[in-house]
Amino acid sequence: MGVVGRPHGVRGLLHVHSYTADPADLPAYGPFEDGRGRRFSLRWRGEGIAELSELIDGRPVPVADRSQAEKLVNLSLYADRDRLPPAGGDEFYLADLIGLQAVGADGTPLGQVDAVHDYGAGASLEIGALFVPFTRAAVPVVDIAAGRITVVPPDEIVVPGRADDAA
Repeated sequence: MGVVGRPHGVRGLLHVHSYTADPADLPAYGPFEDGRGRRFSLRWRGEGIAELSELIDGRPVPVADRSQAEKLVNLSLYADRDRLPPAGGDEFYLADLIGLQAVGADGTPLGQVDAVHDYGAGASLEIGALFVPFTRAAVPVVDIAAGRITVVPPDEIVVPGRADDAA
């Protein structure tokens, strides 16, 4: 749902990047988990600036100073799946794609979606040793209810004259 950025000031405030459609809505999805079992609450203190508190025994313990804040840089904040609104029409939560069976356009089994990667240039699906861009051209059918996707892998592109092409 979000990622903690660099500290803001000396009182423990942090820059937080929200992945929600409207960043102001981020706190409503909490409490958040960090992937290691720690839970956090978040309150906006300015545009992109938040107060983060760790929930210990159900009580919020605010990040109190810059040193504590520095230890949280790059912390990913996850929300429980049941707190998210249902995906609409032709939309998907990327996490829902993991585990789906992948078949070729002719129905040939290709494996299952092991992971979804997104490094900023668009999502890609890892299906065994196959990596496929998550585009309508490469994945024309996503049927979450049936537990499968149809994959049309793009043709490999070889650029003539590249040093790594010589063998």
